Amino acid sequence: MQPILSLGDFFARSGAHTRFYTLGRQVTPCTAATLADFEAGEIAWPRPWLGRAQLACVFQLGDTDGDPLIWFLSLPLDEQGHLDPAPRDAFLRRLLETLGRSTHEAGDTAGSAGIDNLMKDNPLAFTPDMTQRAVLHARANADLERGASEHLEFAEGYLTGQLSDSTTSGQWQALGLQGLADFAIRHDTKQAGRLATQLPALPVEVVRALCHCLEHVEPAPALCQALTERGEQAVLRGDSETLCACVRAVGQGARDIVGPWYDTLLVDAPAHGPDLLAAIAARGWAQLEDAERLPRFLDALANDERTDFAIVVRDLALIPRLRLPLLMSLRQAAPDGAVGRCLADLAKPN
Repeated sequence: MQPILSLGDFFARSGAHTRFYTLGRQVTPCTAATLADFEAGEIAWPRPWLGRAQLACVFQLGDTDGDPLIWFLSLPLDEQGHLDPAPRDAFLRRLLETLGRSTHEAGDTAGSAGIDNLMKDNPLAFTPDMTQRAVLHARANADLERGASEHLEFAEGYLTGQLSDSTTSGQWQALGLQGLADFAIRHDTKQAGRLATQLPALPVEVVRALCHCLEHVEPAPALCQALTERGEQAVLRGDSETLCACVRAVGQGARDIVGPWYDTLLVDAPAHGPDLLAAIAARGWAQLEDAERLPRFLDALANDERTDFAIVVRDLALIPRLRLPLLMSLRQAAPDGAVGRCLADLAKPN
């Protein structure tokens, strides 16, 4: 029998029904083939986050109809976004040792308990924030063709204006985060249009929470437009938190809508604060795949002394699709410009 050398090997050999998802930068499905290529060192992690590959493994052992088990793993990356294999290998060794002991002592039930206990003190385990957990549960349930949470019906009715007086202050407080996440994952184009109509009047608390869920999907064009307009309202009110929430929510949206809005914001980025640049880097990286917008972003980043230029650039450079254009933009930066000066400072010996 071939040895188990990767997470993919383990789940394939276990016979578990398994789905994988990226976390951190975006909650989105990750194919078994992508994970296998990553673990083999053939590709960089597609959505790195703070130098890590954050991965959710959602699996069911046997034919049980119960809730699946979920492992949250944070795997360290090297400087080019590839897997640092040593921590993964140590995790697999511990896992196989625990399974061997548990199966020998008390059979399959104890084995499952042993797996669960292993994650409680494992250095690769982590706990995603509440929004990402809610979005993951919504995404996994939809992919597994399981029902949504009991909160979806109210959230859908509220957000699409099908409830009477849905934007009054008395009803939004009953919204649950899981309901918002379920709506974000399951809504269709028609519902997106209805939400776009309702968005201008929604309470700011609802808009922010909903935006954090929409970060992980590709909003329909009508919804993108409504979110940019709500973001512009926030600019006029000096509401940086809502502005950044809207910026993050449209990050994966249509480039002909979102890109020009980002361009407008970048013209006066320091006035909006460093959180704006962080929002674009964290969730709007796809909009930076543009020969003019990327240098504009780097220039805004270099001109704002409140940001850490090196940290943001290193993080973006780990994104496979952005790495080459980013390096080219840095090489082409004028030595006497803001970006050139930042690069010169980084090159100085400590």
